[in-house]
Amino acid sequence: MTRTVPLLLALLLTACGTTPPERGPRMPTKSGTGELRTDLAPLTKRFPGLADARSAQWMSGTLGDDRVPGPSTYWIDAVVTLPPAKVSEVTPGTRETTDQPPVVDGLRDDVPEGPYLTSDALNSTFTGQGWFVHAYLAKGTDKLVLVATGQ
Repeated sequence: MTRTVPLLLALLLTACGTTPPERGPRMPTKSGTGELRTDLAPLTKRFPGLADARSAQWMSGTLGDDRVPGPSTYWIDAVVTLPPAKVSEVTPGTRETTDQPPVVDGLRDDVPEGPYLTSDALNSTFTGQGWFVHAYLAKGTDKLVLVATGQ
């Protein structure tokens, strides 16, 4: 009988599933109009580090559920062509990553293949005016992928 109690206890704990199911962090949903834009002025206004950009394809919108009241958090995903001088300026100190930039589906076909170069300094170069940026420079190219959120 004394051996049965620990065995029963072990079976009960196993059957009850004492470990919660694994779930990754839930990212807020990006919503927007679905319009693919190419005008540079709205980008260069928000991100002064893009002042010399040659071209861009980008999309924007809000994060989360539009039906929930309160202030909105905005997002911008962009693929930007930089001039060679800017690429040379931002490349030092970057590290290589194979992480894919988390852009919306409507922009995914414009994202160059990796690997990418990234760093905190690269992010800071393009962060500004209430926007936080994750920047990915496609290695060996002049293409910068910008994933930004702001208020």
